[in-house]
Amino acid sequence: QAQLVQSGGGLVQPGGSLRLSCVVSGSIFSIYSMEWYRQAPGKQRDLVATVTSDGITNYADSVKGRFTISRDNAQNTLYLQVNSLKPEDTGVYYCTLRHRRAPSSTLYTAWGQGTQVTVSS
Repeated sequence: QAQLVQSGGGLVQPGGSLRLSCVVSGSIFSIYSMEWYRQAPGKQRDLVATVTSDGITNYADSVKGRFTISRDNAQNTLYLQVNSLKPEDTGVYYCTLRHRRAPSSTLYTAWGQGTQVTVSS
């Protein structure tokens, strides 16, 4: 079973930057994609960025040009570099891993524990 442990986050001023990390461990047969979600206070959890097993990335319109999703396969780590932060970027950020546990298994989604990002002066 896959486990995801997140780090990074914190309080940052508008215009600042952070790097969020997500370390993956456990038994995984193959990775379909990895994602970052964000949940602002009182709102639903929204998809922020995706990277597929082929390295194709996709971003929500609200973060394009400011956020960068990347993977370090050797370190089993997913990153989200967040730049030019705005107060509306505040929320809890979650990483996810869509994967198969065996060659013919269904796709499973594992979630990280979440990390708080607060953008405020």
